[in-house]
Amino acid sequence: MTEPTGRTAERAVDLALDEATVDALRVHLPRVARIVVAEVMEQVPAYDVPFQGRMGRIIEKAVQVSLESFVSLASSSAPQGAPVGVGVTAASELGQAEARNGRPVEALLSAYRVGAGAAWRELSVEAIHAGVDAPTLGRFAELVFTYIDELSAASVAGHNQQTSSAERERIVNLDRLTRGLLTGQGASELEAAAAAAGWTPPRSLTAVLVPRERVVSTVGLLDPRTLTLAEDLPGPDVEPGPTDDAVLLVPDSGGRSRRRLVELLGEREAVLGPARPWLLAHESYARTVRGRALRAGFVDTDAALPELVLHGDPAALADLRDAALAPFAEVGEGAAERLAETLRAWLLLQGRRELVAESLHVHPQTVRYRMNQVRDLFGDRLNDPDEVLAILLALGR
Repeated sequence: MTEPTGRTAERAVDLALDEATVDALRVHLPRVARIVVAEVMEQVPAYDVPFQGRMGRIIEKAVQVSLESFVSLASSSAPQGAPVGVGVTAASELGQAEARNGRPVEALLSAYRVGAGAAWRELSVEAIHAGVDAPTLGRFAELVFTYIDELSAASVAGHNQQTSSAERERIVNLDRLTRGLLTGQGASELEAAAAAAGWTPPRSLTAVLVPRERVVSTVGLLDPRTLTLAEDLPGPDVEPGPTDDAVLLVPDSGGRSRRRLVELLGEREAVLGPARPWLLAHESYARTVRGRALRAGFVDTDAALPELVLHGDPAALADLRDAALAPFAEVGEGAAERLAETLRAWLLLQGRRELVAESLHVHPQTVRYRMNQVRDLFGDRLNDPDEVLAILLALGR
């Protein structure tokens, strides 16, 4: 658990306390260790609870062992290159452990500073009682704080290493979770993936497709739990590979919250799916994929359900139009378009000629003339409810 530590070991060579002084200091190390732990608990709140009970006794013993090793290094009989305290390796491991426990490195550095101050205060008093002169006492102080600086640097490096590793792992796990949600993995797999990613499932998720270049600016406006995927989007009708889209899975944006989400998206290019229970997020994603095919710009699929149903099977819709609108083939293309537009408005407005004329911006007599032409073309089909339904669907946009 110990090893030489660079500058501390080098400076210890010039100190060389006599054995009588070292023995006098050793007597007080258990007491110094207790004081160090007590002051760290008092002055660094992050360690108040962790250092209590059995763990506190373990930490106290570790501090004592480190102090004994350190004092031995300062002895005139210590071999050159002797180990120093817990060593930088152990300090680095301590920094990694603190990161895993969710404590910031600043708490550990504060503990080092407080502990070093308490240890030096007690040791310097005992060193003076043992007859250590002022120059030697100064070198002793320099050795103590050089040692603490090295341990602090090692712990920071270990903390940063663990934090970077944990963040990379978290990103990988979030990516795996997002892909699982989009492809409709089973509940047990998704729950395990959420736990591995440290992600708290919401009640519902809403899929949103946005241009990839907008994903960062958009995510910044949304719930921090929002999941994102911008590469190789999976799912129905989406071939793996480069795409201009990114998908967001936004938590709890159904009901009244949906209006807020629409406002945040700002009516810019985006496709907004329905809210679904989080385990069924793939359904919302599938809806956005179909909604993307409707038109460019902003598409709220909740407001485009008739279009989505109508365009659910493009080939079937084409066949329906060919069959239901076949009579228009008897007139020219321009006339067919005008008559079809008039028939659509007539059916939707339940034959109210004035309203049809207003919606088409024509005279009511024009509507009457066109509808007479339509009746000549379609005959009794306009009196058959099933035929009228097929015609209206065929005229849908």
